[in-house]
Amino acid sequence: MDLLNTLVDKGLRRELPTREEALAVLATSDDDLLDVVAAAGKVRRQWFGRRVKLNYLVNLKSGLCPEDCSYCSQRLGSKAGILKYTWLKPDEASKAAAAGVAGGAKRVCLVASGRGPTDRDVDRVSETIEAIKDQNDGVEVCACLGLLTDGQAERLRSAGADAYNHNLNTSEETYGAITTTHTYADRVETVRQAQAAGLSACSGLIAGMGESDADLVDVVFSLRELDPDSVPVNFLIPFEGTPLAKEWNLTPQRCLRILAMVRFVCPDVEVRLAGGREVHLRSLQPLALHLVNSIFLGDYLTSEGQAGQADLDMIADAGFEVEGADTSTLPAHRAAAGGCDGHDGGCAPCGDTPAEAAGCGDAPPHAAGCGDAPAEAVIGGADAPAARPDLVAVRRRGAGTDLAPNA
Repeated sequence: MDLLNTLVDKGLRRELPTREEALAVLATSDDDLLDVVAAAGKVRRQWFGRRVKLNYLVNLKSGLCPEDCSYCSQRLGSKAGILKYTWLKPDEASKAAAAGVAGGAKRVCLVASGRGPTDRDVDRVSETIEAIKDQNDGVEVCACLGLLTDGQAERLRSAGADAYNHNLNTSEETYGAITTTHTYADRVETVRQAQAAGLSACSGLIAGMGESDADLVDVVFSLRELDPDSVPVNFLIPFEGTPLAKEWNLTPQRCLRILAMVRFVCPDVEVRLAGGREVHLRSLQPLALHLVNSIFLGDYLTSEGQAGQADLDMIADAGFEVEGADTSTLPAHRAAAGGCDGHDGGCAPCGDTPAEAAGCGDAPPHAAGCGDAPAEAVIGGADAPAARPDLVAVRRRGAGTDLAPNA
């Protein structure tokens, strides 16, 4: 297929596809799906080999958010039966993080619900970062706390944070239909503040909220322009009790096409398969490893993921390997330009192999912190997939509970 040959050539040169080419990927048929995966897989292997970076989420403060992000189980007015608790103490958060590191996670993502942190919140998160780094040699820490104000990114950087996550989630044109309590521009500004402070920027999207193909391409092209080191791709988890509870629009094939499009547009960044993969990709999750080079291990913010050991088995069975703490994630040219592996912080040293950068994702960070996972464009009509609420499991273990975490 000429389209795929062109996209592979551009991806190997780090050249931006045209919008028409990106849209054409989303429009490919199921008959061509394996060809699409194979083509995007060539680009993935060029920059990241067969390595898979593991990330681990710690939900520092769950629920009770004043923002109204429609996809989020922690939003204002949410009736989802999720865990609700205030800030974990630094030692509690460090203990939770240690479980993920023991399971193979290279990065710990610290997430808190809310519009954005107060200065006191930044102090407490800084203490948590220091505790985690004191007890886990070589671990990377990403913070996801919502909208930042002047000086907060610098303070997190000084405390040892390596990265900051704040997702764009959807296109600028449709953002107001998803959230009204803050703007798309607010999110862009927070990502830029993180970059200016020397933090590795992590910013991604949520697919499955009723957006069009054009919206998906718009947000991915905006991310390419913003140039984060890491792009988490979330697939909407339609939680009962949220405005998008009835949005069951995804098929496994659709998810793979979205991931392939993101890889072609962002060939040399860490593309992370984030919230909703178990719900929407289901048995096709291993195919996604040919497109992404990063996943979350175990559970998400408010939803349960598949067993951590199942994640590790899936990676091994698909012929991939877990990326070690002593291996650079991002390609050398990105690390040298100031990606996570390129600044003076606690990231792994640059090596001869490609490298990374990351962030949170249960998926999306909602207004403030991350929310739960969202998903992809509306397919609708008679071909719309059946709703599978049986696949949505509220997290009842790990952070904020007395039960062992899933890692």
